[in-house]
Amino acid sequence: MKEEKHGFIEGYIPISYLSTFLQTDTPVSETTESKLDESACRRSCLDDCSCDAYTFILNICRLWNNENMNNVSLRFVSNDSNSRTFPLNIKVSSSDLPNNAAKISTKVLVAGIISGFCGLVFLCSIGSIFYRRVKRQGSREENRKNFELEFQDNGRNVRYLVDPGILSAEERKGIDVPFIEFKAILSATDYFSPANKLGQGGFGPVYKGILPGLGEVAVKRFASQSGQGLKEFKNEVLLIGKLQHRNLVRLLGYSMKDHEMILLYEYMQNKSLDRFIFVKTLSMCLDWDLRFDIIMGIARGPLYLHQDSRLRIIHRDLKASNVLLDEDMNPKISDFGLAKIVKGRETEDNTTRVVGTYGYMSPEYALDGLFSIKSDVFSFGVVILEIISGKRNTGYYHNQQAFSLISYAWELWKAKRALELVDLALAESCNSIEVLRCMIVGLLCIQEDPRDRPTMVNVVLMLGMDIESLPEPKEPAFVSKRSIERLPSS
Repeated sequence: MKEEKHGFIEGYIPISYLSTFLQTDTPVSETTESKLDESACRRSCLDDCSCDAYTFILNICRLWNNENMNNVSLRFVSNDSNSRTFPLNIKVSSSDLPNNAAKISTKVLVAGIISGFCGLVFLCSIGSIFYRRVKRQGSREENRKNFELEFQDNGRNVRYLVDPGILSAEERKGIDVPFIEFKAILSATDYFSPANKLGQGGFGPVYKGILPGLGEVAVKRFASQSGQGLKEFKNEVLLIGKLQHRNLVRLLGYSMKDHEMILLYEYMQNKSLDRFIFVKTLSMCLDWDLRFDIIMGIARGPLYLHQDSRLRIIHRDLKASNVLLDEDMNPKISDFGLAKIVKGRETEDNTTRVVGTYGYMSPEYALDGLFSIKSDVFSFGVVILEIISGKRNTGYYHNQQAFSLISYAWELWKAKRALELVDLALAESCNSIEVLRCMIVGLLCIQEDPRDRPTMVNVVLMLGMDIESLPEPKEPAFVSKRSIERLPSS
């Protein structure tokens, strides 16, 4: 069917005009009136270019043009209940028909709805951003108030412990890292917000912060209640800044205000080694090649401290949780609060204050307070066995009748079943030759007599030697369960 280019809309003429239109003495046109049905009348108007409207009343078809309609009072809405009008069908272009107008109106309506919805989403987004900003500001204000209360409370408890001259003028000159204003640290950590807390160390919590010029930092806040914390803070700030090695965590700055003592370290994205080797879901991320690289990296740290640094330093607290991993899983030794400097060519010293971590302390240090570079070697040997096995040294192995990982590893070695120590997560990536070599080195490091233990120089060399060239390990230092429980620790 040929598409119609025109259609009709209905208008209304007052009925008072009807008699005039129907009088024979006032015809509209002789050619425009005929006896037709309505559909034929409609078609006649469509086919007649001069036709602008038609009426079909009393079976009479009349065609109208503009000239005929000049004096007609036309309405488009008939709201007269008595029907005092009659219809006039006006020809219009098909694009002006009501159904097309409705389509256009529908499109406009849909566009309006979409625009309104987008506007509503935009307003909601702005409101959400504003709400979060207000909430964050409120949280920040709450953190500030909590900090001020804590500051005042701790100040009353420990002010007598804090000597404003804890660092003498001479000592301040020897510090190789910058002093950071305390208010900058408060801003960087959002007033030590719990949301920024990374963990809890032996002498206080550690927070993540962002400082202009330094970027992401780890902020170590020494516990003000700890009198020992004063000594450890002084030890670290004077010592670590002088150490520069790729396997030691860098100290970036420090701060002091009243009772607050703060150290700023480089931020380590992967946190501590113990998370990876003792948590099953994370241990799967450490294949053997990566574990071996970590063992080698840790070994180079104490080698530098004992042999190559300007100061001969004994760490005294080497353990898995004090080995941090950067974004590339490179190991870096941290926490030098217990570290000791030995003078000249000396390699040992003694103390009446035995502090450290149970499970990593050498027997001569734990029992007699004697520490040396061989104390760090013992701790390193324990860490090697933990990395290989994925187990803590302090675990109690009921089935093997062993009180520690050390005794369990020794029993397996004597029974020539050393590979049974290997973490199940290494089943596919295990290099048995390297694992055996590392296990032998670990057992050599934990021998009971310090004189039998290798130095860190020899440890690094042995980690690259053939197994046949390595000495036979002697029995390690065992400690009974009853004696273990009496050992002092911190």
